[in-house]
Amino acid sequence: MKISLSESFRKRKQEGFFPVISEIKVRSKKEGDLLGGRDPLDLAREMAACPIAGISVVTESEHFSGSMALLRQVTCVVDLPVLQKDFITTEDQVRASAENGASAVLLITAMLTDGQLVALTDTARRYGLESLVEVHDVQELRRVELLDFDLLGINNRDITILECDDTDVSHTQRLAGFCPVGKLLISESAISSAEDVRRAGKSGADAVLVGTAVLRAPSITELLTEMASVGWPV
Repeated sequence: MKISLSESFRKRKQEGFFPVISEIKVRSKKEGDLLGGRDPLDLAREMAACPIAGISVVTESEHFSGSMALLRQVTCVVDLPVLQKDFITTEDQVRASAENGASAVLLITAMLTDGQLVALTDTARRYGLESLVEVHDVQELRRVELLDFDLLGINNRDITILECDDTDVSHTQRLAGFCPVGKLLISESAISSAEDVRRAGKSGADAVLVGTAVLRAPSITELLTEMASVGWPV
């Protein structure tokens, strides 16, 4: 049985690595095709051979060309915990995530009511999944500060416009001080270098999620190893 994402974070920290989640994403609105003819399962295997903490799979189909089949395939070829990223709004989607091998689900605060956040985090817990609750501003942080969940994500970009803005890790630096105590904090998106990882870590992040940059890198292995080798503590 795979360990959870939070357990994987702790394991990598004990090994002296900065926890990194590396993403499998078929395409994005801003960058277009991200696979370039490569087999996503080969990419997942290459990522998993690096000292990272987990893999994220974007399953949203309309804008990112993902699928639940891709999630299932990735979870079958790697031993790391896998995060499902999608526009999850129903309990059936959470159940499907568990059935397809995910260890955690992304819940985007901007797209959910307070009632949905409570129901979906409860459902995730019932199915043995961790919830990564994502925020983009202080108002969203205030909405989730009393919610019972596992992982808090600051998206450095605005998912409501499909991450087409040009913000960077300084967004995490601005928001980290407002985050509730006791949550593992993940800096998401706009992470493209070891220096970005270092900045996120020094601002209070426990992990980073790297998307487009790793798929555009000349060497996935080199970039992920450099990022993880920023080390812990930062």
